[in-house]
Amino acid sequence: MRTDSRASTKLYIPHPTEPGCFIVGILEQLSPTSPTHGRKLALILHGTMGYENLRISDAGSAHWHKDYLFQKRLGQRLPLDSFRFDFRGNHETGGVWRQGALENDLEDLFAVVEHLKIVYGYVIDLVVGHSRGSLVAMRWICTSEDGKKISGFVNASGRYRMRVKSPAAKAWQASFDEQGYYNWTVSVARKEVTVKIFPEDLEQFTKWDSSIVWDRFPPSVDVLTIHGLSDKTVPPYDALIYARALSNRVPGTHTLNLVENADHNFTGRQDQVVDAILAWWEARERGEGQHGIWVDEIKGKL
Repeated sequence: MRTDSRASTKLYIPHPTEPGCFIVGILEQLSPTSPTHGRKLALILHGTMGYENLRISDAGSAHWHKDYLFQKRLGQRLPLDSFRFDFRGNHETGGVWRQGALENDLEDLFAVVEHLKIVYGYVIDLVVGHSRGSLVAMRWICTSEDGKKISGFVNASGRYRMRVKSPAAKAWQASFDEQGYYNWTVSVARKEVTVKIFPEDLEQFTKWDSSIVWDRFPPSVDVLTIHGLSDKTVPPYDALIYARALSNRVPGTHTLNLVENADHNFTGRQDQVVDAILAWWEARERGEGQHGIWVDEIKGKL
């Protein structure tokens, strides 16, 4: 696919620890014929079939992969090259998906970064994560040398309080008691997928340490947290916690963008999300990044 001089290329990255598994993603390039060594790159991380998204009402309507929601639109409009990919066991990437295995997602992210560095010479400069993808991104930023050097991070609908219970918890528990697991059937990229959720998966998920951002998030990285005020999956209060945790860094800034009437997936608002991310990135590139609260729906209407 080409738009003007842009090009989209599908990559198959060999997984370093899972033989026969390839991490599949799309590399968006502004100038595909130019050398990539030293060029800046954005990573766009999708959410996945995890605890933060598990609701009985979601059955048959889920679509978590590299091109869902705003990810593809953002990748094709960013003013720098970008790469978005499917985490292990999601859509086109092989391997087994486990609900609680965020460590696997983190391992996938490390593998992707190393490949893009070694093969292309890219320098990761921006990371955009949605939901579970935000959790994985934050851990990578806090624990890797490459993560500590990026310029910006977008936290879209990220969970902080890991033990908040889903409305479907009682149904899962009944299934756990009866057969030891819960069968969850969803549609991923228009294909029906059934996965097993085990009690230990939920427990493993809730033990993920999101508090790492208070002490280990790099002081120089500018952050945009964007969250829907009608999010019933991850309460908007979690966005306020991240704002509090990330607003006391120097010289890094934190901007909180609250989107009125928007749900966890920003249904019907994907273009608004992309516009907000682009406006924030352009402002910080001009040296105008700052701490603050940005409420889209009431801006200019008071």
